[in-house]
Amino acid sequence: MTTANEKIVLFAFRADPLCFIHVLLNALDLHERGLAGSMVIEGEAVKLIPVMSREGHLLFPLYQQAKEKELIVAVCRACSAKMQVTEAVEQQGLPLVGQIAGHPSMGKFIEEGYRIITF
Repeated sequence: MTTANEKIVLFAFRADPLCFIHVLLNALDLHERGLAGSMVIEGEAVKLIPVMSREGHLLFPLYQQAKEKELIVAVCRACSAKMQVTEAVEQQGLPLVGQIAGHPSMGKFIEEGYRIITF
């Protein structure tokens, strides 16, 4: 059960487009419901950024909507470097974040009142 003030952040780790489409759909739905719907792209999911940012890709329309609504609040700095997509992330204007050894902190989101859902 959610409350009116609840904020939800989705941490996406998997690079499977058929999994990630659900991250995008749910982030947009949560945002429309006033539940934040923020997204953190972590792990191998960072590899999707240069792919889904291309027009014609299955995820492109939903990715563009999420990007326009500024729902992508963090992309893992360490994973982007490891997967060699840092430049693509920067070109997309997405925030590279790495408070804990180069990775976004779940604790920070919890302290800010977010409920975390992982994909």
